[in-house]
Amino acid sequence: MLKPTTYHIALGSNKGDKFKNLQAAVDAIYKRVGNIKLISKVYKSPAFGFESDDFLNCCLVLESYLEPQDVLDALLNIETTLGRTRTKTSAYEARVIDLDIVFAENKIINTKTLQVPHPEMSKRKFVLLPLNDVASKMKHPKLQKEVFALLDECEDESVLEPINIWLKNPSRQYDFSKYNYIAIEGNIGAGKTSLATKIAYDFNAKLILERFADNPFLPKFYEDANRYAFTLEMSFLADRYQQISDDLSQLDLFKDFIVSDYDVFKSLIFSKITLNDDEFSLYRKLFYLMYKDIAKPELYIYLYQNTERLQQNIKKRGRDYEQNIADDYLEKINAGYLEFLKTQKDFNVKIIDVSNRDFVTSRADYLWVLDAICEA
Repeated sequence: MLKPTTYHIALGSNKGDKFKNLQAAVDAIYKRVGNIKLISKVYKSPAFGFESDDFLNCCLVLESYLEPQDVLDALLNIETTLGRTRTKTSAYEARVIDLDIVFAENKIINTKTLQVPHPEMSKRKFVLLPLNDVASKMKHPKLQKEVFALLDECEDESVLEPINIWLKNPSRQYDFSKYNYIAIEGNIGAGKTSLATKIAYDFNAKLILERFADNPFLPKFYEDANRYAFTLEMSFLADRYQQISDDLSQLDLFKDFIVSDYDVFKSLIFSKITLNDDEFSLYRKLFYLMYKDIAKPELYIYLYQNTERLQQNIKKRGRDYEQNIADDYLEKINAGYLEFLKTQKDFNVKIIDVSNRDFVTSRADYLWVLDAICEA
């Protein structure tokens, strides 16, 4: 899965309830564009280049999977939604909200509609001062100078005053701080790796991904299930046990919690489907010998998808050895998970039906899933 791009966005308002306008823009950016990592102080600044009421200005750090032009289009749409009417004149004018891309990592973009870095940023103290709050060491990719140096050299003599009210970061509404370890589970193609990865990026979690791609028996199993089922399940069990034990024992002081795209108990669920009775009996004894020593997730999320959507996702990701998985096999796995989860009294389980959600490409669907996870 691709990593998001980091953007630095400048915000300004000098009409109406200026602070409310900034907060509405921040909320809309979070809902439509991506995750907000940091928000600067809000500064009162005089109008630049024309006579008008003072502005309120700030900057934020945004992570988004959208391309720069798509981010710009979204920002312009947000401006319109919040009541800004752009005129054809190039003269400075009062505005309800003004949203500009200052940086898109170290990209240099020069098109008819978008110039990045913003061509006037180094001349504008109302951009540089709040930007310095959140990205003082960010280097301008064209000028090859860091933000703090650009601020120091800026000839703009405007006097900016920080106001004693902070904008709220919408991402704070999702509280994962009460968990040390979250496991996300689901059927083949349910999206558990994608969701775990997005949560890890957005909420500063240590990410544990199952090393299924390294298992040499997996393609062989899909070719000859009867011959390779026991070998596959034993190799998975050993690898999952080793990986989860190692990763959970390694404390990362710079991460807030751990999120994984699997739980070791999946070994028992899959083996019950793939093994004959005698093999499963032996396997279960070995499993519980290992399982008792492994830390259990404090939150267990099961992503349910119907069989049709699972097959669509499997086809889309294009792994050759998965292309002939039967519907019946997927339905048995779903049934096995749901049967297991119903019997777990000690687990904090959230079962979320994502059959009609595309949280990988749809920001709205992703936030819907987060709401479902964090609701009481």
